[in-house]
Amino acid sequence: MQRPRIYTPEALHTGTTRPLPGPAAVHIARVLRLSAGDPITLFDGTGTDYDAVLKVVARGGVSVEVGTGRPVERESPLAVTLLQGVSRGPRMDTVVQKATELGVWRIQPVLAGRSVVRLDAERGEARRAHWQRIVISACEQCGRSMLPEVLPARSLDEALATLAPGTVGLTLDPGGESGLDRLLGAASRMALAIGPEGGFTEEEIRMLTRAGFRGLRLGPRILRTETAPLAALAILQYAWGDLGS
Repeated sequence: MQRPRIYTPEALHTGTTRPLPGPAAVHIARVLRLSAGDPITLFDGTGTDYDAVLKVVARGGVSVEVGTGRPVERESPLAVTLLQGVSRGPRMDTVVQKATELGVWRIQPVLAGRSVVRLDAERGEARRAHWQRIVISACEQCGRSMLPEVLPARSLDEALATLAPGTVGLTLDPGGESGLDRLLGAASRMALAIGPEGGFTEEEIRMLTRAGFRGLRLGPRILRTETAPLAALAILQYAWGDLGS
């Protein structure tokens, strides 16, 4: 049986014994039903996996002894920021989960003109925290030891203003004619913009064009908002990342 991988937000140090935070403790005791003496793997999001052994598994909490750490290199050389138009419930959750598995570097939820979901500050932070928990769960499953960051939801113009200089921008365009080789070149940092259920508005498309984003066509079929980023990420990671290595 493969060792369970558990994330802890506090820095890990070899040779220490420590309690696990509530969600991790509940997962170990009630979901995985592990016992004292069972081995697990811990990571704190800094790129290192630690061997660990459960010392106490009880109603009052779970504690572990942290063993040897080993650097883990599972990050893609292609750093992709996904500008994803916020969609309803399960669709957005699926995108966040699968994009993490596909090596996305950062996720920027975008409150686009045609987004059905509307978030005030309080709801926005609650959704961001929810999506970050999905990222953590996906990292535990897929073996990543660095956590992609889920940024606070922003309008498209605000999201574009946060991109680092030199970032190559792409947005899916059914009418686009350019191939990936012409669009990306030798880029190592890029941003991928995907609209919500109804797509980007004409003004948002003009905004993307002014920001230097170029249209990418992925075949003759129209892809749903939860399918498009995953198909594009898989292709980009295969061509310029680490899926083809």
